[in-house]
Order: sequence, then C-alpha cells, then structure tokens
Amino acid sequence: MPEPAVYLARSGASAHLVLNKPEKRNALSEAMWRAIPELLGEAARDAAVRLLVVRGAGGAFAAGADISEFEQVYATPERAADYSRAIATALDELAAFAKPTLAAIDGACVGGGCGIALACDLRFAAEGSKFGVTPGRLGLAYTLNDTRRLIDAVGVSAAKDILFTGRLMQGEEALKLGLIDRLVIRGELDEEVDAFAAQVANASPQSARVTKDIITRIAAGQTRDDDATRQLFLNAFQSEDFQEGYRAFLEKRTPEFPDS
Repeated sequence: MPEPAVYLARSGASAHLVLNKPEKRNALSEAMWRAIPELLGEAARDAAVRLLVVRGAGGAFAAGADISEFEQVYATPERAADYSRAIATALDELAAFAKPTLAAIDGACVGGGCGIALACDLRFAAEGSKFGVTPGRLGLAYTLNDTRRLIDAVGVSAAKDILFTGRLMQGEEALKLGLIDRLVIRGELDEEVDAFAAQVANASPQSARVTKDIITRIAAGQTRDDDATRQLFLNAFQSEDFQEGYRAFLEKRTPEFPDS
C-alpha cells in the first residue's frame, strides 16, 4: 500500500512529518494541508517525541501549494475562504507546536513550502536548495501571520525585498538573511539533523517546552515577567526533570530525563 501524501514517521526520539508528493515536488494539496493538524496532534500526544522534523520526500522540501487545484479551491469567495483557513490552521498549529520543531530542507522550498519552514523553530538546509516566497508572482498576498514569521526571521527590509520581487534565492543568501539557520554540505543533511536531534533528546523536554513558551511570548512583544512567566520559572524547581538534572550533575553522570 503506498504511503499517503503526508505522514508521520518515528526515528528515535524524533517524529518526522514527511511531505510525500515527489511527482509534484511535494506541492501541497488541500488534502495535505487539512491532514497536517491531525498529524501534529498525534506527535504532540506521544510523550516519547522530543523533536518534530518536517521534511520532503524525493529531492524537494515543498514547491508551494498545488496550483492545479486553484481553479477549484478559488471558485467562489466562500470556497477560497475555507481553503485559506485550512492552510492558516496547518501553519499556525505548526508554529504553536509545544515541542521543538526543525525543517530539514533539501531542494525547492518555495511559497507554501517556505511558509511551512518558517513555522518551524529552526531551519537546516542542504547546499543547492532554493528558496522563495512567491505570492507576488500569482497576484496573491501573504497573510499577516505568515508575513510576521518571515519578518521575525529576516527583518522588515529583507521581507519587503523577498515579497515584492517573489524572487528565488540560493542557500548562501538565505543563510545570510536569516531565512535558514544552517547550510549543510549536500549529502550530510540527515547526519546534521540526527546530531541535533540527539542533543535535543539528551536535554530536558520540560525545559524545551518552557523555553519555547517564553521565547514565543517575547517574540509576541512581552517585555516583562508576569504571573504566568514567574510561575513557569518556579514550576521548574518542582519538576522531575530538575530533580534528575541536578542529581546527575552532582553524581557526574548523564541525566536521564523522563518522557513527558
């Protein structure tokens, strides 16, 4: 039985969300967008998952939305609104995923594919990958949340450059702008991802969740502690992870943090 167009696979302490439509360079169909939130929920509920890796099959990350569906999904204003909500839900839920997320990019990362990558915490890319955010080429506009995530990564001026032109860029420029976090020799991306996944798996999952929560609050504009952030900090001292972490430090051994 063939694998679905998007699916979840386990590798050690990582869950891999795989975009699997290689005949279309993993261009995302409506059905794929609608399937993503359910798969994210599955990964979130699995306590053994420490890291979510998003990747594409067959030599591309994702070449954008499946344009062959556009006549159907944009047939009426109501249909267009429903389709747009499905995309926004998938991207927003990926961005809000409580555990660390990593986009492993090899090949085309364009349009909606770049949107998926930007919804991840980090982006590692193989040399030779190409990037672009292309609504301007189609007479469309980027949503506010998608634009905010792009600005968070590259800044206002670079976001204007990328969106006004819709141009494609190589990995070297994407790294310089901050669109990606690491540029890896082609053929070594899996090794780099696995090494990072091992480091995440060896650290406290509770610390990762709390840290991601606090960083998200700061990125959203919070500048001072409030009752919620103070409680996040204080709760850590009552956790199993802290008990294990400090005992391991005193005993000069590697901590074994529980799944949670």
